Amino acid sequence: MKKEGILLYDSKNFKLVRRRKLNPQERARIAEDDFKYWIKSAKEFYKQYVNGFKDRFYNNAAFQLHQATEHAYTAILLVFTGYKPKTHKLTTLGKRCACHKPTFLTIFPKTTPNEERMFKLLVKAYVDARYKPSNRISKKELEYLGERVKKLHGLVKRLCKKKIEDYMAGAGSK
Repeated sequence: MKKEGILLYDSKNFKLVRRRKLNPQERARIAEDDFKYWIKSAKEFYKQYVNGFKDRFYNNAAFQLHQATEHAYTAILLVFTGYKPKTHKLTTLGKRCACHKPTFLTIFPKTTPNEERMFKLLVKAYVDARYKPSNRISKKELEYLGERVKKLHGLVKRLCKKKIEDYMAGAGSK
């Protein structure tokens, strides 16, 4: 993207085209492609969580859940905005999703100290579960987080499909 790029070399032989607004058909097609790619990826990470959990590789399972969450959030953001932030921080991604649909705030509630702690386990899994031998997460904690991520995937699927339908409806009315 031009606004985020860094000019490395300018030959002066080419100019970047001006950004234009996508028509509804284009927006719907891109949103659908993004959704299919990212939700498939999220589901693949969730399957790896299930395998790691079953084999009692709990740290690996926690990392897979983090990825399943990150990729689901990415699906929403790309479908709703066409933009993927360059971050792995679930707190940031979740807040961005909640800007579009506050329902996302209910997926990982943080109303009690234990709910807050559980979400932090998932957030920390991106680094700690892979690189810190001292990292510990229990079977019960993973079960709780796994259920939350499963709920997230259902919400993402429902909201993305609805948004894509809305784009298509816009395409039909023109």
